[in-house]
Amino acid sequence: MRRSTQGLPHPEAVRGGRAARSGGLAGVAMMCGSGLANQTGAATGALAFPAIGPAGVVAVRQWVAGVVLLAVGRPRLRSFTWRQWWPVLCLAMVFATMNLTLYTAIDRIGLGLAVTLEFLGPLAVALAASRRLVDLLCALVAGAAVVILTRPEPSTDYAGIAFGLVAAVCWASYILLNRLVGARLPGAEGSAAAAGVSALLYVPIGITVLAHHPPSLRVLGYAAVAGVLSSAVPFLADLLALRRVPARFFGIFMSVNPVLAALVGLVVLDQTLRGIEWLAVSAIVVANAVSILAAGRRPVSPPVARGGTARPVPATPQAPAAGPTAPRGPQAGAPARCDAC
Repeated sequence: MRRSTQGLPHPEAVRGGRAARSGGLAGVAMMCGSGLANQTGAATGALAFPAIGPAGVVAVRQWVAGVVLLAVGRPRLRSFTWRQWWPVLCLAMVFATMNLTLYTAIDRIGLGLAVTLEFLGPLAVALAASRRLVDLLCALVAGAAVVILTRPEPSTDYAGIAFGLVAAVCWASYILLNRLVGARLPGAEGSAAAAGVSALLYVPIGITVLAHHPPSLRVLGYAAVAGVLSSAVPFLADLLALRRVPARFFGIFMSVNPVLAALVGLVVLDQTLRGIEWLAVSAIVVANAVSILAAGRRPVSPPVARGGTARPVPATPQAPAAGPTAPRGPQAGAPARCDAC
């Protein structure tokens, strides 16, 4: 006897469900790879600090990011109007400042704490746009965590903390500017142009630093690898991941970047965090994740680009990063990430 197929799922639906699950797993794998690449790139760049300092590393990294993003975005610069150029120029200045302050903070207080402080930028943008009680509680938790991380001690590096907080302000500014750039220019043209201008700004800085501190090929390799791992790899990985996972899930996952930064700093740079510092980092990560989850099904804006680190991040309140991130179009606003941007 033939078995009745009534009530059973259609074979195409079964295959579609499997494909969706497979795509989701692939998206998660890409996000993991993107986050690890971004933080590993920052850690690799830190290996060159003793020879050429943060400014030299950032210069090389900005040159790499500029070449990558210009090749991908292909901006039609001659057709830009002043209404399009001024936010691009502002974004370029933000890129330049964000990466320099973040890398200087990494040099002084370590990768994990620097990225955690920078992560406060997108978190502040998300919480400032909300009137919900849960977001107020998240802001209080994040604020308490910052107090723990910056508590006065004889060994506290206040300059390093200040650089990390300036990077956070830059990442928040990057998100807001990126939305404006994304509204006035198609695709990744705006972020690509901003990355190109930022790379040009670092030409005199890079030449001066490298002339006074001639680097070895190994040192240049560290800086170049930082540009590739923190720019090209996150750009491609996040672009593909956003096609496979919901934007809200992408934003939640980016919350783990401070934890990834702390782990990479421990493995690559032998930078350790104390138990209370791990607790503070975790509190900031959880505050961001809870804020995104509580956002529910609010409308989501189209993705925009986070230029310096070339990471596409949804232009929603939850979106950092990433990164240093740096600069979430290509790196949408992180990722910043910034990530490390």
